[in-house]
Amino acid sequence: MAEKGEVKQLEDCTVANALGTWVFSIAGALIAIPIGIKRKSLGPLVFFGTTGTMVDIIVGITACEREHAERQKMMMSHSEPPLDSDSAL
Repeated sequence: MAEKGEVKQLEDCTVANALGTWVFSIAGALIAIPIGIKRKSLGPLVFFGTTGTMVDIIVGITACEREHAERQKMMMSHSEPPLDSDSAL
């Protein structure tokens, strides 16, 4: 049951981070508009717009995976008993 809650939190984090980033999408559009006007084509807008969106999604998912890994590492370090220096000898 605890695993189901953890999966749900990871899913929520992924969706929030993927939708929360928009910097590269805007940058792609700002780059594509002058190029599209010069070439009189929508191709650059499609290319740079979709590329920027994909980069935004990848950045969001990577940030979420990093947060999840740090959380797992903290949980593992708290669950392991501390090693005594006397017992190691």
